[in-house]
Amino acid sequence: MNLDSINILAVVPARGGSKGIPKKNIRKIGGISLIGRVGEVVKQLPWINKVILSTDDPEMAEEGIRFGMDAPFLRPPELSSDTATGIDTWKHAFQFAEKYYDMQFDLSVYLEPTSPLRTAEDVERTVLMLSDNANIAAATVSRTPGSYTPHKTLTVDGHGHIGFYLKEGKEFSIRQKIPSYYHRNGICYAMTRAALLERNCILNNNCAAVVIDRQVVNIDEPYDLDYAQFLYDRS
Repeated sequence: MNLDSINILAVVPARGGSKGIPKKNIRKIGGISLIGRVGEVVKQLPWINKVILSTDDPEMAEEGIRFGMDAPFLRPPELSSDTATGIDTWKHAFQFAEKYYDMQFDLSVYLEPTSPLRTAEDVERTVLMLSDNANIAAATVSRTPGSYTPHKTLTVDGHGHIGFYLKEGKEFSIRQKIPSYYHRNGICYAMTRAALLERNCILNNNCAAVVIDRQVVNIDEPYDLDYAQFLYDRS
């Protein structure tokens, strides 16, 4: 796929409200806000034609503009709550962008500021996965540590007794080979135009996995900020 020959839109979701960390998306890692870190990566990807920030908060919008993003609208209330889905936010911004820029995009990437350790290579790898016609979507994932997989997960019943989440879990020790599991890390999602407009879920059939082998963090709680700063300083 020649990325210079197609139209690509980057959507950056940055809701103002956050229960765990107030104003989370303008908190800083390495002296740069989480929104700013997305902007710094996008600057390294000249094949991204437009980048639009989806937010309900004027302060977030100003921060996005400072780092080269467009913020031509404030997200409607129904897309700004804790229950709003990523796919609805992405689709709303995409459809707005096509009207705003008066152009049709071939595909789009969704870059969450809460995953600040992304690289330009991560984004390009994800987009290039769509060069295979069988892939209409792609997403970055990380391998789940063995101790957090279903085979090692425990339950506690109403009497306070421990059990195994999976019946076969008791057959696995920490040294035994546990099947590989993965979890989303928010570094990058990519979809073709048709897939984005038709789907009601980001992760679905024909979604290719882009495995990120290094340690990354998706910030949700205050201690995640400290861990992200630790990983940033170590890199």
